[in-house]
Amino acid sequence: MDFGVLRRWWPVAAVTALLAVAALAAGHSAIGASRIPPATDTIPYVPEYPSETPSFPVEPRQAGEQTSGGIPDWLVTVAMALLAAVVLAVVGYVLWTVVGGALRRTTRAVPAQRARRTAAGTAREVMAALDAGLVELDDRSTDPRTAVIACWVRLEEAAEEAGVPRRTGDTPTDLVGRLLRGDPAAGIPAIASADVLDGFAHVYREARYATHPVDERTRDQARAALRRLRGELTSVVAGEVPA
Repeated sequence: MDFGVLRRWWPVAAVTALLAVAALAAGHSAIGASRIPPATDTIPYVPEYPSETPSFPVEPRQAGEQTSGGIPDWLVTVAMALLAAVVLAVVGYVLWTVVGGALRRTTRAVPAQRARRTAAGTAREVMAALDAGLVELDDRSTDPRTAVIACWVRLEEAAEEAGVPRRTGDTPTDLVGRLLRGDPAAGIPAIASADVLDGFAHVYREARYATHPVDERTRDQARAALRRLRGELTSVVAGEVPA
């Protein structure tokens, strides 16, 4: 059974049932057995005989007078009052559900505004990614190509965590470029100069796309580029503005 459908339609079913009960009550209260007095011109003549039993006057019943057996008026009044209360409750519930759903959809449609990031805070996050990359580059048992590419992937993850949006047509270096050079639309401040980023980006592209073997020279170039980048980030954390 779909309980979602049941929760949605039970107020309508309740109102329908109460309407039926009220209609039945109103119908029974209006219908009653009636006695119609016989026409006087068709009563045959019956002679009166003296009787020892004294006769008491009997008030004649009015034509069409209702007899017992109908539903009392107070019960109909109570039923109608209950019906009105239930109808008002159901209308309020439906309005609350519709308005609440519209507000929730509006809240989901409006993206939450990110707090503007500081250059020092962003620099610390990138420095953590650089430190992990330098540890991997220092491990001579790791393939140089794999180590360099892993370092760049860590920078991409740092950019995503910082809130740098990916755009259609981005190259592998564009996302990290907006992280280090800044993205005013996303509230990301600049934390590194262009030339230091280009140096490491060149080593990354060589490690990723070169068809020749990547040797220890590439590893050393990547290590030097990362250390230079880390030096600029250290200056940012200390309160200096990058050139």
